[in-house]
Amino acid sequence: MDERLKNADLLYKKGINLHIILQDNQYMKVLVTGAAGFIGSHTAERLKDLGHDVIGVDNFSPYYSVELKQLNAKELEEKGISIIRHDLRFGSLIKELPLDIDYIFHFAAQPGISTTSTFEDYFSNNIIATKNLVDYALECKKLKLFVNIGTSSIYGLEATFPEDFAPKPASHYGVTKLAAEQLVLQKSREEQFKACSLRLYSVIGPRERPEKMYTKLIDLGLKGEAFPLFDGSDTHLRSFTYVGDIVDGVVSVIGNDDKVNGEIINLGTEVEHTTQEGIDAVAEVLKKEIKLNVIPKRAGDQLRTKANIDKARKLLNYDPNTTLLESVRAQVEWFKANFS
Repeated sequence: MDERLKNADLLYKKGINLHIILQDNQYMKVLVTGAAGFIGSHTAERLKDLGHDVIGVDNFSPYYSVELKQLNAKELEEKGISIIRHDLRFGSLIKELPLDIDYIFHFAAQPGISTTSTFEDYFSNNIIATKNLVDYALECKKLKLFVNIGTSSIYGLEATFPEDFAPKPASHYGVTKLAAEQLVLQKSREEQFKACSLRLYSVIGPRERPEKMYTKLIDLGLKGEAFPLFDGSDTHLRSFTYVGDIVDGVVSVIGNDDKVNGEIINLGTEVEHTTQEGIDAVAEVLKKEIKLNVIPKRAGDQLRTKANIDKARKLLNYDPNTTLLESVRAQVEWFKANFS
């Protein structure tokens, strides 16, 4: 069997509604922004495995280790995925990017909640960059679907709701990601192009950013150093979702253009774990005690995330099933292979 058919068939057996991409005439030209990042790189890789022609774009921002992004990019390039180095905030995207694109997956953003990021950083990377990409998309006459990658932070301090719940973002990140989402969906409402937005929940796994919880826990745990724990966050509840399960949902929109057009869809696991349970999982896999250093609370940090995925199940047959311990094991293996 053709390798790309094998990959598609494996996803289909997992329950992902991807039967349409098993047809040879359905392989697409896909643009992935933020392709050298955590989830973007996994998505670009999966799309390539499924036989699509994948082009990545990334500005290799120094917000976190450029070396890590270069490592991700190198792995993608070895698989035949070209990476265009360009900042979506600047210049004419029409001159920098191909126009014969069938799908856009927009991951590029100023991520997370960070005291080192200014409002201008969030505004320019999440709103201006998205507006420029929307303008570019209007020139892509073959475009079947613009897939915006949103976040559970749009909901606010509690993210346990269905997609029609009124957003109450509590951080510059959440506010600007909500604005970016609406810039994209506006064009769907105007019937300029088809679009949807996928709100992701607490993604973990290989290639996770170095400042994120699990990468930092693994790194400091192996070194025997204390992990900085925000005061009270050990009881916070999270839908820690394995990146592979997230990518299953992301790529399943292909071929479901009409079904998802204009929709906001949550992607994540319905299983909740406390931060402390996450710490304990890392300790179990590493077989080491995790030392903690309690530091002051962080403004805007979510108290609870629990993905409501009823719509994803209905529209995309979405069914994430990787356990927390399986996710941590995979991330530890990746970390040891690349950074020990």
